[in-house]
Amino acid sequence: MKKLGLIINPIAGMGGSVGLKGTDGVLDKALELGAVPRSPQRGKKALEELLQIKDEIEILTCSGSMGESEALELGFNTRLVCIESGSRTSSADTLAAAKSMLDEGADLILFAGGDGTARDIYKAVGDKAVVVGIPAGVKIHSPIYAQTPAKAGELARLYLTEKITKVQEAEVLDINEDAYRAGKVTTSLYGYLKIPFEKKYVQNRKAGTPMSQQASQNAIALDIIDNMEAGVYYIIGPGTTTRPVMENLKLPYTLLGVDVVLNKGVFALDVAEKQLVDITSNNKCKLIITPIGGQGYLFGRGNQQLSYRVLKAIGKENIIVAATKEKLSELRGNPFLVDTGDEKTDNMLSGYIGVITGYREKTIYKVKV
Repeated sequence: MKKLGLIINPIAGMGGSVGLKGTDGVLDKALELGAVPRSPQRGKKALEELLQIKDEIEILTCSGSMGESEALELGFNTRLVCIESGSRTSSADTLAAAKSMLDEGADLILFAGGDGTARDIYKAVGDKAVVVGIPAGVKIHSPIYAQTPAKAGELARLYLTEKITKVQEAEVLDINEDAYRAGKVTTSLYGYLKIPFEKKYVQNRKAGTPMSQQASQNAIALDIIDNMEAGVYYIIGPGTTTRPVMENLKLPYTLLGVDVVLNKGVFALDVAEKQLVDITSNNKCKLIITPIGGQGYLFGRGNQQLSYRVLKAIGKENIIVAATKEKLSELRGNPFLVDTGDEKTDNMLSGYIGVITGYREKTIYKVKV
């Protein structure tokens, strides 16, 4: 019987929907703003892909919200190898869980979290274990994560049943969240973890934007501004490609947050999901976003304020995607990705979508769930 280690970081991603751009050090504030756990449900989504082999595996996990609850709910053969240290989990719990699973001879460690969780896993097991990450954090730069929770579960199943045998090292990347909240992105490499590798299941590492693309970004911004309609609320998503819209309007902005413009003036800055739900439910709105460089995600990475509730209210026809030709070429023909956590919304967004690539220049690009 194969042994699968399961770790769920129950607080991962809680700062995203409330506009905190992460959870590290700000959990109390996130809770005050109404944040709710999202990683347990994403962990469960991954486990559902393993149900067809549940009689062939034993799940080694931690008590309560760190994996036990989800595994038992789905009927898996479950054994506790660690106990949560208190009412709130911490990185120490993740470290202890991963070390225990390594000592118990886990064939694979499946974990839900963000880049901070990946750092903890690396610190605990180094190159001594094979892992798969379930994307559940706000910022996910590390390519050790699968594209979606379902694909994480599928990849784990294929590895445990030896349908996939190739293993390779992938980078563990993270950024300073305090600097990130201040609009500065500095990514550091902390090490490498071993993952089962099949390209169609795992995400690419995030790519930065070269200075040479600034002229193209400016042209895109001018096209968007020329076509802005009076009385329409324009929701500006995070990123260096959307920033020139605010710059050309001569408005303040939050580089890594979500801002709202009405009649070419600031309506609100750095808004959370709750505010966006209120705005989109009562007004005509358009959303301006850009895919994450190198990865191609439109939703589900770094912009959790744009929840499925917000996207349903806006409608696909009112989503404006902005991307330079260079940014599209970095994807090498791979489609845009969406991971909203809601299957109906993901399906609504799939298919094809228009992309502004320059002034009065537009192309059509594929979106895949």
